[in-house]
Amino acid sequence: MSNRDFNSPYVNNYLEHIAYPLGGIGAGMICLEGTGALSHVSLRHHPNMFYEPLLFAALFVNGSNPVARVLEGPVPAWKIYGPVGSGNGLSAKHYGLSRCSEAVFDARFPFAEISLSDSVIPLEITVTGWSPFIPGDADNSSLPAAMLEYAFCNPTTEKVSAVFSFHAGNFMAQGEGPCGVFSAQDGFVLRQDGTEDKPWDAGAFMVAADDTAAVNCRWFRGNWFDARTMLWQDISAGRMPDNGPVTEGKPSPGGSLFVPLELQPGEIRTISLRMCWYVPLSDLRRGAEVEEECQSTCQCGEQVNPDRPAYRPWYAAHFADIEELADYWRQEADNLRRKTVQFSDCFYDNTLPPEVTEAIAANLTILKSPTVLRQDDGRLWCWEGCCEEVGCCSGSCTHVWNYAQAVPHLFPDLERTLRLTEFNECQDERGHQGFRAPLPIRPVADHIFYAAADGQLGGIMKIYREWRISGDTDWLCRLWPKVKRSLDYCIATWDPEREGLVIQPHHNTYDIEFHGPDGMCSSFYLGALTAAVKMAEVLGEDASGYEELALRSRRRLEDDLFNGEYFIQHVIPGNTATSSMGVLGSCFTSEDLRLSPEDVELIGREGPKYQYGGGCLSDGVLGSWMADVCGLGSIMDEEKVKSHLLAVHRYNLKHDFSTHANPQRPGYALGREGGLLLCTWPHGGKPSLPFVYSEEVWTGIEYQVASHLIRSGRVEEGLQIVKTARSRYDGRIRNPFNEYECGHWYGRALS
Repeated sequence: MSNRDFNSPYVNNYLEHIAYPLGGIGAGMICLEGTGALSHVSLRHHPNMFYEPLLFAALFVNGSNPVARVLEGPVPAWKIYGPVGSGNGLSAKHYGLSRCSEAVFDARFPFAEISLSDSVIPLEITVTGWSPFIPGDADNSSLPAAMLEYAFCNPTTEKVSAVFSFHAGNFMAQGEGPCGVFSAQDGFVLRQDGTEDKPWDAGAFMVAADDTAAVNCRWFRGNWFDARTMLWQDISAGRMPDNGPVTEGKPSPGGSLFVPLELQPGEIRTISLRMCWYVPLSDLRRGAEVEEECQSTCQCGEQVNPDRPAYRPWYAAHFADIEELADYWRQEADNLRRKTVQFSDCFYDNTLPPEVTEAIAANLTILKSPTVLRQDDGRLWCWEGCCEEVGCCSGSCTHVWNYAQAVPHLFPDLERTLRLTEFNECQDERGHQGFRAPLPIRPVADHIFYAAADGQLGGIMKIYREWRISGDTDWLCRLWPKVKRSLDYCIATWDPEREGLVIQPHHNTYDIEFHGPDGMCSSFYLGALTAAVKMAEVLGEDASGYEELALRSRRRLEDDLFNGEYFIQHVIPGNTATSSMGVLGSCFTSEDLRLSPEDVELIGREGPKYQYGGGCLSDGVLGSWMADVCGLGSIMDEEKVKSHLLAVHRYNLKHDFSTHANPQRPGYALGREGGLLLCTWPHGGKPSLPFVYSEEVWTGIEYQVASHLIRSGRVEEGLQIVKTARSRYDGRIRNPFNEYECGHWYGRALS
């Protein structure tokens, strides 16, 4: 367990892995690290995890012994040896420049605050990073912008003269077209032009600050380390070179701005550094018509066809260029800050246990990460998470984003766009939904692969939730025929005999098919039927058929699938020749799907691979939780649901994994760490090959179980799970603001 108090500042080795996202919803991000460094710069509609270009602030203090420091704390130890380039001495980094000796990091979402100190600096220094986050105002919360506020306080009895400066190598220069560093109002712009073949290379990044006295758009152009050497000489001498853009020869390697400071005793001066970026086009396109495209793993790419439309960000449809965006940011920053502070103050004015507040706030950063995109018509489109340089698992995956409860309550208009995509572009005339939406959002090209039972049934409950939040009955009326078609497809596909359970092989969030009824997906079924009945009542429609089936579903769930302690799965062998392999999207080739002799022997002995049977599944009553948070109330026997949750707590919560064998993906929790396993078999009967992630720990499931326990009145058990999860994310080994699963900033953690 961590020794740090929850929701408290981070110091010393707890600063090691902090990277706090700044940026708008679907607009890209820059991370402010625990030391004050800037990294994870991902502005081009693709993740760029751990990318740390030359980008830093500095302070020169004049006096009898002049001193200069980079406005960052000590370099984290893990950066020094191990990352790419460390064997060559980290020649591309600024780690060797003098910096402050101590840093303390604190977060009050969406604000991050760093206190910097050094024995030779006679000033108290605070850095505050933020970007607009205003629930109910999706557009201003989607700005590709961030603010860094550098506050300097003079606690001495003498006047202090200093020079603040900010410096950026031209990290936008990543294409083949012309690039350069140019003057802007109160700052400079890093710019890259596109080409006819690669128009998506075009992009710009602007930095500006009021009271800027000098801008240097002409760094020294030389070899080796010349540019950084000359730059540091200017910083350490307190010089403020004022040079316009290069007009001939190769472009400047970077740009700088300078603000002089004269601080009287007791005076505080804050420099508000405005950053914004503008990348109007992308090469990002996902969809089944792309030959050999893999929609479900993070290891694949695709050849871009310039003749096909690609993703275009929301902000490109609302701002003509970087200059128009920067003008808006300059004019509105104070007002947007005030509104953002109102939200932050309201959120933190709560009586929640600190571990709960910390968990919620930490995972709201997912909305500022490259996991979330917002296309030019305003609709959301999401990855599941982010690999290092490409989004992981595309298409606003319905079964993953089922868990996320933040967006519908903070930005309900954005959440409704996900429902529109699911029930329009992703649904065919039969009611089959492709659970991964193409990008740009357009009709699914084929409906060959399985529907996701939990995803599609969960979408019906979420339609009801969105109606309850919005009160827009016209919206519900327009979607109702498609909701019925979706539910009728689910019944015909998975419960053709109308027995009240999801029986036929059904794809789900574990990327496999369950064979036979199980508590998890059948509880989704009951929730969807219940939601349909309630929506029909609102619209004055007859739903007697759904109501009768819902009654049967509840009875069968509680009588057939409850073993007296928790809900289980009844495995039905069926036809296992092709569907027992656990198909990840459409990624497997025919060779992958061919059963080996070992497969055939195992299936003959045990039945389909990748089932859980009599296991205690953490998601075993997930549909009941979904129904509750969607406003449907209790759809199952509350005592039996509580019994299941307590069994999950009893059997699946581990406080030390030292003796737990996990041959799957151990990085989420291992060694002396604790966590909630996805499944255990406390009474035996574990299959030789249970479902593929069963030995793992996912925070999105930990939080939904904790939430469900708390809603059921078992507060202490729920808090134990939250504490255990957050103890793994304390900054020493993992980033506290990046709970990953299949990729960084994974959407399920918004549960």
